[in-house]
Amino acid sequence: MSQTENLSLLGKKTAYKQDYAPDVLEAFENKHRSNDYWVTFNCPEFTSLCPITGQPDFATIRIDYIPDVKMVESKSLKIYLFSFRNHGAFHEDCVNIIMKDLIGLMDPKYIEVTGIFTPRGGISIYPYVNYGRSGTKYERLAEERLFNHSFPL
Repeated sequence: MSQTENLSLLGKKTAYKQDYAPDVLEAFENKHRSNDYWVTFNCPEFTSLCPITGQPDFATIRIDYIPDVKMVESKSLKIYLFSFRNHGAFHEDCVNIIMKDLIGLMDPKYIEVTGIFTPRGGISIYPYVNYGRSGTKYERLAEERLFNHSFPL
């Protein structure tokens, strides 16, 4: 089976979803499973809606993970993140939903998602969530990074 056989979005015209669409996420095989390495995605144009007021919220979403068998395909991730544009969710919900969807897709060894939301009403919110596979060194890594987390201003 070729590396791109199960990828339906790559190389085709992009059709953006109008609301939250986890079904667009696609994965491919990690060719370097014996290596532990970081993959980082930075999405500086993330947009969602306040679920109360309907006003837009803007953020940079940063996703860092250590893959195992599967890796997320970047175009599908872009379309997925774009699908939040008309979705009403609090900042903290956005990062938790993103992390859980990516865990469901890839089952990574470790993952963390940070939201760097622009100020509204004079306050910025920077939610952070992480996960490390239970019973492994990645679970310890998640605990260490969570309890020592601080966002550099």
